[in-house]
Amino acid sequence: MPTKPILIKNGRAIDPTQNLDSNKDILIENGIISQISNNITHSTAEKIDAKGLIVSPGFIDLHCHLREPGYESSETIKTGTAAAAAGGYTTICAMPNTNPTIDSKVAIKYVQQESKKNGYINVLPIGAVTKNREGIELSPMIELADLGAIGFSDDGNPVYDANIMRQALNYSTLTNTPIINHCEVLELSKNGLINEGIISTRLGVKGIPGAAESIMAYRDIQLCELTGGKLHIAHVSTKSTLDIIKQAKESGINVTCEVTPHHITLTEDLLLGKTGSDLKQEALNINSYDTNAKVKPPLRNSFDVKSMIDGIKNGIIDFIATDHAPHKFLGKNTTLENAEFGISNIETSLTSSLSLYHNDNFPLPLIIDKLSSSPAKFLNISNIGNLNKGSKGDITIFDPNKIWTINYDNFYSKGKNTPINGYKMKGKVITTIVSGKIIYEKGKIHD
Repeated sequence: MPTKPILIKNGRAIDPTQNLDSNKDILIENGIISQISNNITHSTAEKIDAKGLIVSPGFIDLHCHLREPGYESSETIKTGTAAAAAGGYTTICAMPNTNPTIDSKVAIKYVQQESKKNGYINVLPIGAVTKNREGIELSPMIELADLGAIGFSDDGNPVYDANIMRQALNYSTLTNTPIINHCEVLELSKNGLINEGIISTRLGVKGIPGAAESIMAYRDIQLCELTGGKLHIAHVSTKSTLDIIKQAKESGINVTCEVTPHHITLTEDLLLGKTGSDLKQEALNINSYDTNAKVKPPLRNSFDVKSMIDGIKNGIIDFIATDHAPHKFLGKNTTLENAEFGISNIETSLTSSLSLYHNDNFPLPLIIDKLSSSPAKFLNISNIGNLNKGSKGDITIFDPNKIWTINYDNFYSKGKNTPINGYKMKGKVITTIVSGKIIYEKGKIHD
């Protein structure tokens, strides 16, 4: 069905792909950007006054968990895509750790069909590297890529066998899709709950050392160089890993990486019950051992967080991806030892990312690039992630200065597991437009 034209007026349009940062009007017709210039008029278009707001390409998340099929009590494609739209996302890539795993023609078609039927935004499936994510036998990667898998990952599990990883990277040269690895040496991380260091010692729990990540990242980069494959390292969290990636990029190895919003804004101090207003407190309190701050890789120390921020600034980190990991209430309302790993953050990703603008003097175009244009480039899709005439009418409008209080009761996601509930944040999505249709506007999803 044709969509009614939409005319966005008076907004500050930012498109990193064309170095655009100026007040422009944007007209969307038949789901496509048809004009972007000054003083556009259209007699029948639905008008959006974006005065004082940022108009950017729709955000693209290359790493999230929709849980369906199999774990619908934690999230569904419908609730996950609604949450994504509320977070300004117009395209998301769904990880395959579902039940059944996305490792077959039937499974990948299910995600595609269910997304088309019940999803609010575009969903691109990521196939599993190995059958049932067991790390023993490769999935039919060529077939899955032909069906639309944009990459392959056993996320939640690392691809542990080096020869399996080598084979997968060999296949990536045929499919032209990345192998996305969750880098974790299991012998080092076994039974670990949080970052290994002073705070894990203080809390009396086993920690996960940064070396568990960096050692496997180094292995994968060596295999990538050996095969000429395409490697993507998920949710980087330590400086040592970034140093390895930097060296690999300088050597011409085809490796990319991402960082999550929580690994650029939160530290392991949360596990002590500390917040921004009481960082000097030392006594444990009712907020200590917060299971909502239990994530893998774990929240690191302030040194690593600063390194992640520097990694975005200097271009080592290619983009920001949420690793949205919703869990049902009982998955987090338990002891730290028994709680699930993961943070529900797709609705708060923008406001977390904007901390770089408000606190670290990052230019807005750089943040928008890491949320939209660079992910589109990674996907090799030319008609999203930009505001060019002829591109899809996927647009996010946000107020970078709007102050609001995070309340998980208002989340569209089933996952309420955020460690920043109750925080006052700055920066809010106002409108999300997908293929020329308003999907989210001022706190409400449009069915």
